[in-house]
Amino acid sequence: MNRNFAASPLLLATLFGAFATLRAEVCDNYALPLRSDWPVYGGQAEGDHYSPLTQINRSNVHKLKQAWTYDAAEEGGLETSPIIVGQSLFAYTASQKVIALDAATGKLLWKFDSGVHSSQPARGVAYWSDGVHGRILAGVMNYLYALDAETGKPIPSFGEQGRIDLRKGLRDDYLSQSIALTSPGIVYQDLIIIGGRNPETYPAPPGDVRAFDVRTGSLRWSFHTIPHPGEFGYETWPADAWKTAGAANNWAGMALDPQRGIVYVPTGSAVFDFYGADRVGDDLFADTLLALDAKTGKRLWHFQGVHHDIWDRDFPSPPALLSVKRNGHCVDAVAQTTKQGYLYLFDRASGQPLFPIEERPYPASDVPGEVASHTQPMPALPAPFTRQMLTQDLLTTRTPQAHEQAVKEFATFRSGGQFVPVGLNKETVVFPCFLGGAEWGGPAVDRTRGVIYVNANEAACVLALTENKPTGSTGERIYHNQCSLCHGKDLAGTPPLYPSLVDVGKRLSPQQIAAKIAQGGGRMPSFPNLRDAHLLALIQFLAGKTGASDPDMGAIYSSAADGAIMKYEVTGSRDFLDAEGYPAITPPWGTLNAIDLNTGRYLWKIPLGEYSELVAKGMANTGSENYGGPIVTAGGLLFIGATVADKKFRAFDSKTGKLLWESVLPFAGTATPATYMIEGKQYVVIASGGSQFAKGPSGSAYVAFRLP
Repeated sequence: MNRNFAASPLLLATLFGAFATLRAEVCDNYALPLRSDWPVYGGQAEGDHYSPLTQINRSNVHKLKQAWTYDAAEEGGLETSPIIVGQSLFAYTASQKVIALDAATGKLLWKFDSGVHSSQPARGVAYWSDGVHGRILAGVMNYLYALDAETGKPIPSFGEQGRIDLRKGLRDDYLSQSIALTSPGIVYQDLIIIGGRNPETYPAPPGDVRAFDVRTGSLRWSFHTIPHPGEFGYETWPADAWKTAGAANNWAGMALDPQRGIVYVPTGSAVFDFYGADRVGDDLFADTLLALDAKTGKRLWHFQGVHHDIWDRDFPSPPALLSVKRNGHCVDAVAQTTKQGYLYLFDRASGQPLFPIEERPYPASDVPGEVASHTQPMPALPAPFTRQMLTQDLLTTRTPQAHEQAVKEFATFRSGGQFVPVGLNKETVVFPCFLGGAEWGGPAVDRTRGVIYVNANEAACVLALTENKPTGSTGERIYHNQCSLCHGKDLAGTPPLYPSLVDVGKRLSPQQIAAKIAQGGGRMPSFPNLRDAHLLALIQFLAGKTGASDPDMGAIYSSAADGAIMKYEVTGSRDFLDAEGYPAITPPWGTLNAIDLNTGRYLWKIPLGEYSELVAKGMANTGSENYGGPIVTAGGLLFIGATVADKKFRAFDSKTGKLLWESVLPFAGTATPATYMIEGKQYVVIASGGSQFAKGPSGSAYVAFRLP
């Protein structure tokens, strides 16, 4: 059996035949949505980011003006793509308060404060109605709330007084489990289907995909992404891995085919991200696109994009559903983007690849105990939308000094392209970096043409493994097992993405440090497993106050709470930057790509974003770091914010890539926009909050535009 793809015999009997001659035709019979609102995260359940609205179009978009702004007056950043149902807009503030706004004026209708303060990413909510009453299904940390859409009040009949604790039912003591609903669940009939965000170090719960009754909150089905004995894929893990392995979770969100009743679930890597000697095997269903029966959770087919992932190559966003032309026929398809710059396309019903996929060989790991996969899957088409190999000729030429520094530093790295295992004590290049390539914003699809639009980062980062042998206090051991992955062995981090913890005890009180560990924030998950003596030991280490008061190491040294299983740690992953903080490679540093999925060919590719200080020096069109996806409309427009450096919101001609309009936001629009129509007026709205882990100010605002 093909190690990537597996389907039931019934589905195999319906496979779309051999790869047909590719034809540059489009599917003119693909039904378009009739709604003028934006009722689902991503626009529609299909995850296509598409709107049929045409009032704002190529000919008049240059006249677009600000219609309203809502500012929650909070710091912390926003990644939320709001939903619009009727005349109400539903979204989050930066501290995960749920809000409802009048979508025509921006007036606050209600605000729900759960009392659980969090600065974790919250990318959207879900909506369900019985035809009379609507409810908002919103994640706040480890809780899923059901709120009355009219009032914002919790619905007592749902779960436990209006909420479900998602930690329950995963493994062992639920109070020690770390899960947060970063991306919203997806509604199918009377079910809300959810995944969750888990830590990337031990201990972490399994990434079960679960469906709850949207009325009562009771569990209806659960799919084990780390298979239990007797389940498909169990043999791809060590025998007892299901008891201890963690993650392989759906943090990015899902897409749904409502007619077929299939939910498409992309998953991430298993812990530990960069060392897998304790999980030797392919590790199904980590890094997998799962097609599940939405009613029962039964696996219909799957494709694993990375075998035995040791590079943090999660599938980073919901897939997009569309229809493409093959041999004169329309084929319903599902497209999945990746961090490494690949795009995979499958027959939506059967899972058969619509472009050939080749298993290519890669080198073995030299890390003791590690068994890297011999091969990894590579699609023949489309070509990768990011560069794949960092070589000396790609090093920055921004200034002679920057180039000289980059050449000197590059000479110390291992750089072999995709899927070269990370080595010991020598930094290995990962290109594109761990955040993408494509990332959580997701692509957009022109449903009338079969064209997909993908924004991508092009930056390199480096990391190395080293033996984990801390000496001294229990707090130091916990730090190296739980924290050094992001903050480095020396606590220096790589700001602003991973803040420095050097002298953190001088900046924060012990209570503030404890709160951050318990709640997480930004890229940092929560660590509820660290309690009592373990928490005290870590705080004392971070504050530099080890000594007589440090908890006894012998008493708690072997506890699972301190992550004692970690044999190797990361020396500190970091971006490959020049001395002034720009990528140490040649531009583009961020791109926007248009790909015809009928043929697999690129229609256009342009830099996305700029740095004003470089533009002033004559260096324009560099592209920049970008987060949040595009939307596309029947008016021939592609709207996107995303760019961290310039805070701009832009509209492009979707056919040519020509820039037609732009506006500077209060804070960077690191979120996917939405568009809708109320009383004959089309609006485009975007969250303006800045990134939670990038340079520059952050806030909590929504800005809407319309024609005069």
